[in-house]
Amino acid sequence: MKTYIQDFKEELLRQSQAILMATEKIDERVISALDILLNCKGKVVVTGMGKAGLIGRKISATFASTGTTSIFLHPAEGIHGDLGMLQKNDVVLAISNSGNTEEVISIIPFIKFNKIPLIALTGNLESRLANHADVVLDCSVPKEFEQLGLIPTASTTVELAVGDALAVALLKKRNFALEDYAKFHPGGSIGKKLLLRVSDLMHFAEEVPFTKHTAFMDEAIMEMTSKKLGCTLITDDKMLLGIITDGDLRRFLQKGSMDIKNCLVTDAMTKNPKNIVKDKLAVEALTLMEEFSITVLPVVNSANEPIGVIHLHDLIRAGVV
Repeated sequence: MKTYIQDFKEELLRQSQAILMATEKIDERVISALDILLNCKGKVVVTGMGKAGLIGRKISATFASTGTTSIFLHPAEGIHGDLGMLQKNDVVLAISNSGNTEEVISIIPFIKFNKIPLIALTGNLESRLANHADVVLDCSVPKEFEQLGLIPTASTTVELAVGDALAVALLKKRNFALEDYAKFHPGGSIGKKLLLRVSDLMHFAEEVPFTKHTAFMDEAIMEMTSKKLGCTLITDDKMLLGIITDGDLRRFLQKGSMDIKNCLVTDAMTKNPKNIVKDKLAVEALTLMEEFSITVLPVVNSANEPIGVIHLHDLIRAGVV
C-alpha cells in the first residue's frame, strides 16, 4: 500500500518539478507570443494531435472563456478539408512535444502560404515545427520524467500550464475583469453571482407579507403563515419600520409573551432591519445574510419603502450560494 502511495506522490512531484523547470525557460519570446495574440484580429486556432490535441482543446476553451475567440482544429481533419476554418487574420497555436508530428507538420505549408502567425509549444527546439514557427515556447521535459520514457504525462502537464499561462497573461493585458468572465459563464456559479440581481429573485406584490405597525401579534402570525416566507414586514402603510421573522417570534414567545392577541407587533419586531435595493447583485444580498446570520431581507426603494422580500432559499435555488 505504501509503495503505491509513494509512487503516486512521486509522479505528482515529478510533474510539478517539470512545471518549475518550464518557468526557468521563460524569456522574451513570451512577450512576442502575447503581442501576436493581443493583435489577433480573428481567432486563435489551437491544433495538436493525440494527447497534445486533448491539451489543445482545453487551452482553446480557456482562451474562449477569457475573451479570446478560439477554436480547436484537428490537424488530421485539417488536411482533409477543415483548413477552411483558418483565415488570414487568425493566429495558430500548435502543440507537439516532438515538434515533428506529421499531421501537425502537414498543415504548416497552408499556414505559411496565408501568412498566418504560428506559435509553437514544443519540447524540441530543433524540430520542424520549431523551425517554421514565428515564436517557440520551450515545453521540454527530461525524458525520464515520462513514464517508460514514452508516455506523455509531464510534457502534457507543462503544455497545459504554458497554454493556460498565456491565456491568463493575455486577459490581464486586456484588463479582462471577473465581470467579463461572468458574461461567458451565465449558467455557472460565477455568472449567477455576478449577473443575477435582487430584482431577478425577489418576491413582490401579493407574495410579500405586510403588517401594519398598529396591528396585534395574532394578525402578524396569520400573515406570516399565509405568505410562507418566514417573516412579515412592519410598515406605517409606506415606510419600513421593522420586520418579524420566525426567529423574532420564537424569541418573543420565550419571553413569556403568550397573550398574542393583546401584544402589538412593535413589541416583537426588529426595528430598522437590514435591507437591500432591487438593483443590487444577488450575491450582495447573500453577503448581508451571511454577515448578520439572517435568512430574509426586505427589498426597499430609494425612499425606504418596502417593495419586496428576498429569501436565502431563493438564492440557493438560483445557484448563487
